[in-house]
Amino acid sequence: MTEAIVAVFLVVYLGMILGGLPFLQLDRTGIALLGAIALIGMEALTLEEAARSIHLPTLILLFSFMVVSAQMRLGGFYDLVTRRLAALPLGPAALLGALIAVVAALSAVFSNDIVCLAVAPVLIDACRQRRIAPLPYLLALACAANIGSAATLIGNPQNMLIGETLKLSFAGYFLEAIVPVLVGLALTWALIAFASRGHFAGAPDAPAPEATRGDVPSDLWQTTKGLAVAFGIVGCFVFTPWPREVVALTGAGLLLMSRKLHSRDMLGLIDWELLVLFMGLFIVNHALQKTGLPATVVADLAAAGVPLTELAPLAGVSFVLSNLVSNVPAVMLLLPSATHPLAGPTLALVSTLAGNLFIVGSIANIIVVDAAARRGITIDWRTHARIGIPVTLASLAASAAWLAWRAG
Repeated sequence: MTEAIVAVFLVVYLGMILGGLPFLQLDRTGIALLGAIALIGMEALTLEEAARSIHLPTLILLFSFMVVSAQMRLGGFYDLVTRRLAALPLGPAALLGALIAVVAALSAVFSNDIVCLAVAPVLIDACRQRRIAPLPYLLALACAANIGSAATLIGNPQNMLIGETLKLSFAGYFLEAIVPVLVGLALTWALIAFASRGHFAGAPDAPAPEATRGDVPSDLWQTTKGLAVAFGIVGCFVFTPWPREVVALTGAGLLLMSRKLHSRDMLGLIDWELLVLFMGLFIVNHALQKTGLPATVVADLAAAGVPLTELAPLAGVSFVLSNLVSNVPAVMLLLPSATHPLAGPTLALVSTLAGNLFIVGSIANIIVVDAAARRGITIDWRTHARIGIPVTLASLAASAAWLAWRAG
């Protein structure tokens, strides 16, 4: 049975690396789900064990903030913010800085993927209207969304998982993360502004036929309601001991009780595939933990001088795994070794910042690249890497210096 469990685990994580499996129409979600089904089918786990292995608080928190983000999208909040930002009377470099700051702030409270999905099309059209090249701003959008999301325990799925599993203080984590995040954002602005000097000007291209589709009219009441609930949830996280998943779920319930926005529209914006991916990976990883092999591997690594309970090895392995299998699966694998007091912030910062290295390192990157392609702008891996690699290395260096100082 141990060999069968290991085989399923390896196939699933090979799929995480490749993004699919040869000859099968499966994405990462389908692979994780199929792996969970195989383990239950071969009776490596009972249905009850599989259900217990799913960390429900993380899923509830993730679902709840998807509802909050759906409210903000349907209320036209992201479109309004992007249009107002693009209309500011600023020069190209100053506008780049303003975009980075606003996107980072939004991503720290709302999902970075949702922010990129909503902002990218409007940003492209706004840049063309101003006759400035969209490319530097699109790269800044992706990088700032990833970095900004590392500032809080609700900015992205892996941070939610880390915070819920390790029971991290919301305010305590923010205080640990905010300095490297701010430094990383400043370095991102400097690197993109330097790389784009002389290339900000752009022709006023005609928008693609679909460019005007999907624009969401601003609804002040729906936006205000969404913001009130979002900041109410965050306030409870900071100032009360109430369970975060219960608070967030209550807020989502309040938003679903709407006289104008149909629940079908709200729930239609939920990323159900991501929730299924989490469930599948929880089951697959639990089955592997039952074999005792992960504990053996961790002990062998420690004996070889790579103790994952220490920050430097944990950060290094997190960086490598996050770019191999994506950040959520990497975090799931490494959480059992996160015993150091700063292991939670280390995992959250490194796994998130590593996503800027290549396009495939983050869903936010892929969303921006796809949105650009639909409007006739090509961002290939070389174009992204020229910004993504230095941004990643610089932000990780800032985080490493900060964590080393905090640990010392």
